[in-house]
Amino acid sequence: MVVTVASVRDRDGARLLLHHLPGGYKKLRRIWVDGGYGGRLVDWVAQRFKFCLEVVLRPRETRKSMLLPRRWVVKRTFGWLNHSCRLSKSYERLTRMDEAWVYIAMTRIMLRRLT
Repeated sequence: MVVTVASVRDRDGARLLLHHLPGGYKKLRRIWVDGGYGGRLVDWVAQRFKFCLEVVLRPRETRKSMLLPRRWVVKRTFGWLNHSCRLSKSYERLTRMDEAWVYIAMTRIMLRRLT
C-alpha cells in the first residue's frame, strides 16, 4: 500500500506501489484497474511484470451508474475503512502515518473476523 499526497496522479501512484512490490507478487496474474490507470502504465507493467493490468471501463453508451466487474471489491474495502473515524479525514502531516492507520484499521477488521 502507498499513500500519496493529492497532487500525485493515479498512474504515478501506481508506479510507486509497483516499484515496492515484495516477492509475493509472483502469484498475481491480473489486476483490475479503473480507467485512470490506463495508457502507458499498462504497457509499462506488461514489460516489467508477469501479471497484466486489465482496465475496467463503463460502456460509452450508458451514462447511468452501473455495477462494473470487480469494482465492488474496492468500493467495499473503502467502505470498511470509512468505519474508522481516524481515516475519515487525513489528520496527519506525514503520509507514512496515514499508511500506518490503514494497516491498523485493516488489522482490526481481520482480527474481528478471526474471533
